[in-house]
Amino acid sequence: MKTFQKPLSAAEEAHYIQILKTGNNKEAARAREILIERNLRLVAHIAKKYQNVDEDMEDLISIGTIGLIKAISSFDAGKGKLSTYASRCIDNELLMLLRSKKKSSREVSLFEPIGTDKEGNEISLLDIIEHEQEDITDKMELCENTRKLVKLLDEVLTDREREIIFLRYGLLSGKEVTQREIGEALNISRSYVSRIEKRALLKLREGFVT
Repeated sequence: MKTFQKPLSAAEEAHYIQILKTGNNKEAARAREILIERNLRLVAHIAKKYQNVDEDMEDLISIGTIGLIKAISSFDAGKGKLSTYASRCIDNELLMLLRSKKKSSREVSLFEPIGTDKEGNEISLLDIIEHEQEDITDKMELCENTRKLVKLLDEVLTDREREIIFLRYGLLSGKEVTQREIGEALNISRSYVSRIEKRALLKLREGFVT
């Protein structure tokens, strides 16, 4: 766990909250930044409660920080202590993430390996679908979907998203690359690769249904 700055004293916290509410834009922005930085320890503490779920601690802290930022933006002294109010907001943000993950876990990815063939090669749901599409109408539909996917890859994804999808699923080389290998090649964290991949797949999914 990375080291976070010490929390503010009650007097310091009140001071920066006051500046946030009454200061000019530059002062308010700096006060918000300090309030976030000095409360990250609280985010990490709450995120620890969820460390047994299938999610990176780094991701949990990132999502929890969103809750902290929302709390700081909407807090007023009449709501009690900032830490108490922020704890609820951080918890809510993390719970929303877990509910979303639970819902999406019921969805089957066409690219997710579901077994191996006689030669030990991984088989995905998409492989089975392609082999079962014998009817000419089904074949035409598959071709149309493939063309649509190629078009969406160019139209809805950023260059970085497209690069990661191409590497991840071997769309050019035919060889799939793990998130960790992509992260090392692009000099970014595995969890960041995961977030970009999820965002790209969501864009493609939405593109197919519109």
